[in-house]
Amino acid sequence: MVRTARDVLNGLRWRDSNQLEPAVVYYRDRTRPEGFRTIHGGEIVDLERRYFTTRTARLPYYKIERIESAGEVLFER
Repeated sequence: MVRTARDVLNGLRWRDSNQLEPAVVYYRDRTRPEGFRTIHGGEIVDLERRYFTTRTARLPYYKIERIESAGEVLFER
């Protein structure tokens, strides 16, 4: 079964004793020269149905390219 980015983030938050904080989320951002931006899990305020929210933005899950935690890749598109 293929896990979605939302499944991985929810798993980090609830199932793995709150391991969301040290995770790093890479998401597409065409305004950046490298084409992506990183967000640390500690910056994520809410995990909604179609979006995840930080203090400054509301971003769709489909833009997430990669999720890493403790040097391990948990999700990659």
